[in-house]
Amino acid sequence: MEQWQIALIMMIAYLIIALGIGILSGVGRDSGSLTEFTVAGRDLNLFITWFLMGGAIFSAFAFLGGPGWAFSRGAPAFYILAYLVFGIVPWYFVGPKVGKIGRKFELYSLVGFLKGRFESRTLAILIGIISFFAFIQYLAIQLKGMAIIFDVMTEGRIPFWLGALIAYAIVVIYVATGGLRAAAWSDVFQGLLMIIVSWTVGLFIVKKLHGNTTSMFERIIEEKPGFLEIGSAGSTMSPMAFTTLIIVSSIGLLMWPHLFSRSYSSGSKAIKQTVIAYPIFALFLLPLLLAGFAGIGFVSMEQLGDPDQILPYLITTVLDMPGVVYGLVGAAALAAAMSSADVITHSASLEFTDGVIRNIKTDLSDKTVLFIMRSAVVMIGALAYLVAVFGGQGLIALLAGAYGSIVQFAPGIYSALYWKRATASGVIAGLLTGFVVNVYFQMIQTNTPLDIHAGILGLMANIIVFIAVSYLTKPLNEDVARQYVEIE
Repeated sequence: MEQWQIALIMMIAYLIIALGIGILSGVGRDSGSLTEFTVAGRDLNLFITWFLMGGAIFSAFAFLGGPGWAFSRGAPAFYILAYLVFGIVPWYFVGPKVGKIGRKFELYSLVGFLKGRFESRTLAILIGIISFFAFIQYLAIQLKGMAIIFDVMTEGRIPFWLGALIAYAIVVIYVATGGLRAAAWSDVFQGLLMIIVSWTVGLFIVKKLHGNTTSMFERIIEEKPGFLEIGSAGSTMSPMAFTTLIIVSSIGLLMWPHLFSRSYSSGSKAIKQTVIAYPIFALFLLPLLLAGFAGIGFVSMEQLGDPDQILPYLITTVLDMPGVVYGLVGAAALAAAMSSADVITHSASLEFTDGVIRNIKTDLSDKTVLFIMRSAVVMIGALAYLVAVFGGQGLIALLAGAYGSIVQFAPGIYSALYWKRATASGVIAGLLTGFVVNVYFQMIQTNTPLDIHAGILGLMANIIVFIAVSYLTKPLNEDVARQYVEIE
């Protein structure tokens, strides 16, 4: 049996196990309940919550995009570790407050959170639409990553479009049937697999090619001066671009709607414990970045084509490792992508349905809403599949673009919790301004002033407009504002 055939069998076996866990996790539960589908009955413990939240960031960008950036961009790849460690810290204080509000008002989405605070259907629809497009980008990262794994690990036998289609089908089936609980238990299995494989394989690649990390970095410094520095002559990113990328990612990390549904499904103690343990996931990214650096000097960009393929390329071509290793790494990379794809698909269906559908058609029954959410899982996955197959951006570029949009929620969310004077008109005006500025500098004028990230430029404009319009418009009902601001 050829090596690629062994790898394919192992990857398919992994997919079957992940699908089985996802489906079986809902057995014996009230699968027809809206609360069970959206927030898993609000009873997830610390162990599950940690893997659920960690899986949302340990994704295809971690297994493929991270090593790809280390290989092609050098020092800027360390932005990933910086924002994952520091970005989660505010949630220690914000998360329990969000969780209490969610349980008090029986919320299951970010849309519901902001609509309840600002009493605006227009804002709810706007949040639903922006979330929808940001989630499409984020989900496309995962599908593209899974397609790359199938393509490289089977030496081209499973084409890109088919690999993405297989991944899309698996995720859609167990998320549509089991909701949040299916995603949670699948993430536990997937998280354990990718943690073990990342450390084992990452350090093995460094040892095999360089002997140790000291020799590896000394060789890189000699061959590519400035590559491991920010802002020097040989650097691939300016200090301003690097700094603002960390800032937009750190702020944006807490703005993803799926973080809210996770807080609604857990108690305050579990949320705080998860925040404390969360940075451990960043440690699991370190050997993957080292593996990307290890490829320098052994692989050229002409050979590789796409830097996102460096990790599987090293295993299959440079080191010519056994098919069993192909399969393990392939399964772990699929696990990384799927552990994000399931929670993203689930949250996207919640935000779109609760934000757009339920505010256009207000008299829907819970049964109908649940049906629409499950249908939205299929639709959202299909759109992300098209972006993954026909879009030309790399994994990190897609991620940075998604963060530029999602970070625009920050003024509305923080003001909902801490500023009674904020108004719906202010949030809407700021959000629209920030989103337009971000899109303009991402899509049209890509050379931003002072090399500042487009999302930060959008956020700066957002905050100015938000505060100005809030002071110029009539204050909202203070009793409603107090229920959020003074929930503790």
